[in-house]
Amino acid sequence: MRKLGLIGGMSWVSTRNYYEKINLMVQRRTVPMASAPMLIESLDFRSLYGLREENDWSHAAEVLGDSAQRLEQAGAGALLICANSMHRVFDRVQAQVDIPIIHIAEAVGRRMQRDGAIQAALIGTRNVMTESFYRRHLVGHGVDLMPPEMEFVEQVDRIIYDELMLGKVTRDAERTMKTIITRKEQDGAQAIVLACTELDMIVDVDANVLPIYDSTTIHCEEAVDWLLGEEA
Repeated sequence: MRKLGLIGGMSWVSTRNYYEKINLMVQRRTVPMASAPMLIESLDFRSLYGLREENDWSHAAEVLGDSAQRLEQAGAGALLICANSMHRVFDRVQAQVDIPIIHIAEAVGRRMQRDGAIQAALIGTRNVMTESFYRRHLVGHGVDLMPPEMEFVEQVDRIIYDELMLGKVTRDAERTMKTIITRKEQDGAQAIVLACTELDMIVDVDANVLPIYDSTTIHCEEAVDWLLGEEA
């Protein structure tokens, strides 16, 4: 297998999920004793939390770019940025290395296009739901995204940052997500995109009436395709 690099720590919870999902997928697709060759750099999230101003995002691009270069120098042949929101600086990070970075929103968009999913609701952190950097990749694959509702944006953003990124799962958060997904269905959504790498902690992806596109799982599947040399 090839060697994959993970830029993690955003949060450590999602990095743990990536490591587990990728290894389980490799195990299922090869032999039971297999494990994925990976290099992981887990960043200190304190310096990347609550970014608002453009200067903050420039700092994030520098931090992630440095990490990407270190992983490339250590032998990684491709990279993952293990956070949806940090794909806001994807282009600036990709420009700093010569190896490919697998884009999470592109991976989700390709899957949805293949499935023929058209009308969808995007759920994630505030910047993922309200800014264009993520949404345009899905739209580019023919997905019609519903506009964000600010009431839900604030609720989900608080759950992600105050609970899930700390490894905390509550019944209230599970109920809130179930209510939001039900409302989105009533408003005409035909699919839900979980565009946060921790949201599958409180959403049962397989137990919803609507199709749920879990960005973490889809990102990991494309990474495993690359690891095994089976990418399109």
